[in-house]
Formats: sequence, structure tokens, C-alpha cells
Amino acid sequence: MDELRPQDPSHIGAYALLARLGAGGMGQVFLGRSPGGRLVAVKVIRDEIRDHPEALARFRREVATVRTVRGNCTAQLVDASLDTPPYWLATEYVAGPTLRQAVEAAGPLPPGSAVRLLAALAEGLVAVHAHGVTHRDLKPQNVILAPQGPQLIDFGIARGLDQTVLTREGMASGTPGFAAPEVVRFNEAGPAADVFALGATLAYTATGRPPYGTGDPAVVSYRAVHEDIDLAGVEPSLAALIRDCVAKDPAHRPDPATVIARCAVDSALAMDPHYRALALERADRPVPAGGLAATALLPGHPATGRAPAPSEDAPAP
Repeated sequence: MDELRPQDPSHIGAYALLARLGAGGMGQVFLGRSPGGRLVAVKVIRDEIRDHPEALARFRREVATVRTVRGNCTAQLVDASLDTPPYWLATEYVAGPTLRQAVEAAGPLPPGSAVRLLAALAEGLVAVHAHGVTHRDLKPQNVILAPQGPQLIDFGIARGLDQTVLTREGMASGTPGFAAPEVVRFNEAGPAADVFALGATLAYTATGRPPYGTGDPAVVSYRAVHEDIDLAGVEPSLAALIRDCVAKDPAHRPDPATVIARCAVDSALAMDPHYRALALERADRPVPAGGLAATALLPGHPATGRAPAPSEDAPAP
């Protein structure tokens, strides 16, 4: 994490700001402290885009989505201010690395751990979809390995199934390599698109490699639409389930409940030794009473309030 800069506010709403935690597409994220001492992640919309109608609409939609989706799979909304600048939202602080950081630091998850993670993430999608919301940007950076289980974060482009798409014409939402073919081609994202992203995320988890390779985003997206996913070395039954999740035709993908059933897990992910080692590596490090040390929290996505890696051998954001 970075220290506050001279131009940074000392407070946002009722929250004292302690450090800079990162920046997302729409805003800067700070670690904050509530009057009662609770740690929160405070996301403030960027000055340069806060007057842009589409950006403000998207930010308001993120607040509405986080407020709507309640459950163990998401960081809960604590507070928000949408009436006058600065526009901001505060969510609970979630300890733990992102899935991307965990894989970069420790390598692919073993098959049993990967299957348990797949089932837990599918369960998260069941909860999200039950509220009539599609995430639209599920990927390793947006999964937090919290001690109690994985959490989905960053609903900045999520939308209700009956909402109008806010992306500009000709621009698809999502991330190349994780966005489904129908998202890339037509910007159509329903629950099945989240299942595609889930499969691509698990491919990365099981191999440690981008599911459709690297390079120019347009080339990566082309591969996701037309080519096979990279599952070299993945245990056959897990590979088969991932392939079904990333079927080119959304009608051929299993729904999240079917994914859970096919995983047939018989123990809690939070009790999985490999998962526990990843999730608890830095989650139990204390936060100093007078501030935050650079080593106190593992780096992560700005929506979780985690900081850049302080050491050379730590995973890159």
C-alpha cells in the first residue's frame, strides 16, 4: 500500500483515510477506518470522470448491485454517497489474496483444491444470479481467497438482467480471455456468460496460465471465440467440466447448480490445507494501531483494499 499523498483527503464521509490501496477503472481506493474502528475499503470516483454521465451511471449501478447482492460470497456495502461530489462507496474489508496473486505466488492449485474452489465460486454465482444480477467480469483478479471461502468482488460492470447495457456501441464488457464469445461478439451477457468466465478462471487456477494465451486483447478475444481453451496437464475430470463451462454456445453450458453437483465436494474449502495456506498467509497479520505497515496486508484488487507488494518476491498486481 502507499501512504496518503498531500492532495489526498484525510476523511471521506465519516471515515478516516489511512492509506492508498490502489486504483480501479473508475476510482481511487483507500483503506478507511470507521468512527468505531472498523476497517473499510472506500472507493472514490475519479475527478476527471465524475461529471461523465455514463461513468456516474455505472458507479451508481455498482452501488445498487453491491447493496442488492447480499451473502457470504461478496463484500458487503457499508455506506455510500451519491448525491454530491465526491461520490464514493465503502465496503467491508476482506482479508486475503486475490486468486491471481495466489497462483502467481504459489503456482496452480492441486486438483482437489481446484474442484473445491470451483464449487464454492459456482455457489457464489448461484447467490448473485438469484438476485437477478450477472457479474460480467469474473476473473482471477476479482476473486478473493478469504479464510472463510472465496468472495466475488468488483461489480462495476455488473447489471441486472433487465437493465440496459451502458457500454458504448462497439465496446464489449468483460476481460479478454474470460469474456464469453457472446459477450465479445454481441455484448450479450447473461448468467451463462458468468459460467464461461468461471470455467476460464478455473483453467487459470489449474494451469497457472492465461486460459487463451497472452498478447493483443483482440487476439486473445478471438481465441476465446474460435479456439480451444488451454487445459494441458489438467486432471481429466476437471478438464471435462471446465470444457463444458466454456462451451462456445451458451445453451450448452451447465448452470452453476449443475457445476456444484458435478464437483461433488465432500469437505469444506476453508478446511482444505492448500487453500488455508494461501488464504491465511497474510490475512492474520495485524494492522498497527497507529497506521498501516506496508507488509500488513497482501496486495490485491482495489475493491478489497489491498496494497501493492512490498517485496521483490511478492506477486505482482
